[in-house]
Amino acid sequence: MKKLAIFASGGGSNALKIHEYLQKNPFAKIDCIVVNNPNAGILKKAKNWDCEIIKISKNDFYTDEKISIQLLNKGIDLVVLAGFLWLIPEHLLQSFPQKIINIHPALLPKYGGKGMYGMNVHKAVFEAKEKKSGITIHTIDEKYDKGKIIFQKSVAIESCKTPEEIAKKVLQIEHENFASTIHEYLTK
Repeated sequence: MKKLAIFASGGGSNALKIHEYLQKNPFAKIDCIVVNNPNAGILKKAKNWDCEIIKISKNDFYTDEKISIQLLNKGIDLVVLAGFLWLIPEHLLQSFPQKIINIHPALLPKYGGKGMYGMNVHKAVFEAKEKKSGITIHTIDEKYDKGKIIFQKSVAIESCKTPEEIAKKVLQIEHENFASTIHEYLTK
């Protein structure tokens, strides 16, 4: 069985959907949740998932290879960024080449890069009067949102009157597609 490490900074709704998907399609196991925010909502969601919780500090993440070594020792097959907001350090990229994926709440290459996450993305899409938005699931490299695109799906947003309405539509397609894309990526 494949092993996943899920990195999260916030509420963990995508991690929850991945967990639910794995209950019905047990191709993999969430082996650990890595968090950089001691108050992240994912901590409450994951407390009964039979997985290790690893809390990291920014200093350790960037100056120490401990997390890379720990994940390699666990035999992690894929690192999944599910609302994780830090740039991935070189040691992790080298330890998991093409095995770190992220979900971005826009159709890359538009609306990507440093600072483009969460509502920042949806506000930019709204202000640009885009007719559609969507999600991009991609591999990670040394730059924000520049990795190889694995999957994209768009959604019409012409009827959305606020960035919050866009966010709601985009989150729905995140929840519908992230876990199945992980499944396909790991079993291809």
